[in-house]
Amino acid sequence: MRDAFLAALTNLAEKDKDIVLLTGDLGYGVFEQFEIRFPGQYFNVGVSEQNMTGLATGLSLEGKKVVTYSIGNFPTLRCLEQIRNDACYHDANIVIVASGGGFSYGSLGMSHHATEDLSILRSLPNMTIVAPCTLKETGDAITAMIKNGGVGYLRLDKTNAEATYIESPFIIGKARRYENGDDITLIATGGILGDTNIASAELRKRGINSRVVGMHSIKPIDKNEIIDAAINTGGIVTIEEHNKDGGLGSAICEVCMDNSVMPKKFFRIGLDNIYSSIVGSQQYLRSQYGMDSKAIVKKVIDLLKA
Repeated sequence: MRDAFLAALTNLAEKDKDIVLLTGDLGYGVFEQFEIRFPGQYFNVGVSEQNMTGLATGLSLEGKKVVTYSIGNFPTLRCLEQIRNDACYHDANIVIVASGGGFSYGSLGMSHHATEDLSILRSLPNMTIVAPCTLKETGDAITAMIKNGGVGYLRLDKTNAEATYIESPFIIGKARRYENGDDITLIATGGILGDTNIASAELRKRGINSRVVGMHSIKPIDKNEIIDAAINTGGIVTIEEHNKDGGLGSAICEVCMDNSVMPKKFFRIGLDNIYSSIVGSQQYLRSQYGMDSKAIVKKVIDLLKA
């Protein structure tokens, strides 16, 4: 996803000199060509993410379209106060990019596991949140977020799902349906949609037809798709590489309750309000915390039997 993001950003920066990329002492091998091609549009601010956000706000208020970039929790939770007071309060044109959502940096331990970012950032006014599910969505997302303006959070993953949907324009706030089915709806955000697709295929072998929805946009969220799933399918299961509290599953619960719609069955797959104390690859951690394709299949079968 990182490479897809950079390819799209490079194309945008070539056409728009007001686009500026800031990084917090990262991406030397990644951003070298960008720096060479756009020397006035790239700044390495050093290990100072809080200052990076303040600088980004200042540049934005002077008419620039700013992208800040770092890994894991560094561009978000480390500088939450600056995002709230500087960027969001002034509705600045800044896209905050975190490369390494969820367990992407699984082997580096809890400090690098981004598992609370969605819930914390979606509580901020004037904030758009996108967690693309595929490589194409990644490029489409940064393009749309810069075009739309305002403060946005782009959560990139080290995994991605194949783009199996029928081609349609990328719209922030509009989900994508990958499979149709009436027995259950599986709604995933980010690269874990790949595990969700695998689980859906296995469920079909067992006679369970699932609707699969990629909810790339967390804020704003596609209320119509959620309500339709609650009314017209046998239930909703949410899948996210994130803490259950306040994330995708919570956002979907809010939509259902606010609109007086009750899914026939409901279950959230995610981290159980704990810190991930295990280290290992991203896929290993998914399996350990019950959110890989095998776990999804088991939990859907158990839910439908209940």
